[in-house]
Amino acid sequence: MSNMEGLGRAFNLIAAASGVHIPMRDISGVTFLSFLDAGTQTVTLKQSIDGASEVALTVVDKIYKAPGVGGTWTKVTQAVADNFNLTTDATNDSFVIHVGEDDLSDGYNCVEATAGTGILIAILHDLKVRRDPVNLARNVV
Repeated sequence: MSNMEGLGRAFNLIAAASGVHIPMRDISGVTFLSFLDAGTQTVTLKQSIDGASEVALTVVDKIYKAPGVGGTWTKVTQAVADNFNLTTDATNDSFVIHVGEDDLSDGYNCVEATAGTGILIAILHDLKVRRDPVNLARNVV
């Protein structure tokens, strides 16, 4: 594996991540990136046990928003919740939410983000096992 290649070494990616259960066993965190022109998207977070027994994931409070094309990221101030709503912000088209493996409750091993609108991408990072991209383990349940 090339030391310069990020995929498989530093991260893995799910391009269409809305509603997908992502196991946290081989990663330290997932960063969800959402985009919708005019910034009218919503997302809800859940945790599960191997994709079953879903419950709300309410510990996430590190959310950032930005205009879609090269804007400055701004921290969003909101109470800890299982959902994020950018529907009243026409300036910012993108937001980022990070979920670390320690954010899940005891016994839960998967995270799911569901976008009400917009594109939702998941960047799986801090891989515990590095592999060539063609040998990456399945990253959804």
